[in-house]
This record gives sequence, structure tokens and C-alpha cells, in this order.
Amino acid sequence: MTTMQPGSVFLVEDEAMIRMMVADMLEELGYRIAAETGELSEALRLAETTDFDIAILDVNVNGKVISPVADLIKARNRPFIFATGYGVQGVPAEHRDRPALQKPFQIEALADLLANTLKNLAA
Repeated sequence: MTTMQPGSVFLVEDEAMIRMMVADMLEELGYRIAAETGELSEALRLAETTDFDIAILDVNVNGKVISPVADLIKARNRPFIFATGYGVQGVPAEHRDRPALQKPFQIEALADLLANTLKNLAA
């Protein structure tokens, strides 16, 4: 019996401490960090050039909505989830069909949402 490796994650979070905490959680769960940033312009560049299996996007990056990055990832046909302290209402309206984690979250919630999102793609 083989188990599927979790894969690689592109992480966008403007709060450095939260980004490090989430990166640690991901690594503990077996994911590899493909790229991470806390800046919207860098996130746009990385979203275009980085190979990753799934992205985790903070909804508000230094006061700017993450929509352009989400649009780019969607155009690349890559899965992504949101992390937000604003609840589902904080997610950009055009992307409310995407899964969202309410901040702060526990590692179990992160693991479940990532696994379910990736499993639904494989189905």
C-alpha cells in the first residue's frame, strides 16, 4: 500500500510570525514549501513562476485584497484556499466558492482542509 505525498504549497501571508507558524505546520504535515511571501507584488510574480500543488492565500495582504493573485492561480488551474480573520464574508465575492480557513486555526483544521481540497481535485 502506498501513501500519497502531501505535495508543495505556495504560501502568501503578510504577518511574518503567522507565515512562519503556518510554514511550520505545513512541514509538520509533510508538505514542502514551494514559495512564500508577504508582499502582493511578489505574490503575483511567484504565482506566475512557481510550481506548486496548492496555495494558501491570506485574504488581506498589507491592506490589499488578494484577488489578483487568486485570479492568476485560478487561470493556471491550480487549487487554492484562503486564510482569513474576516470569516467567509472577507473572501472576495468572485472566489467564495473556494475553501476558507478562519484564523486563527489549528493544525488539524489545516490538514483536513488541504487534504479535502486536494482529494476533491483527484476525484
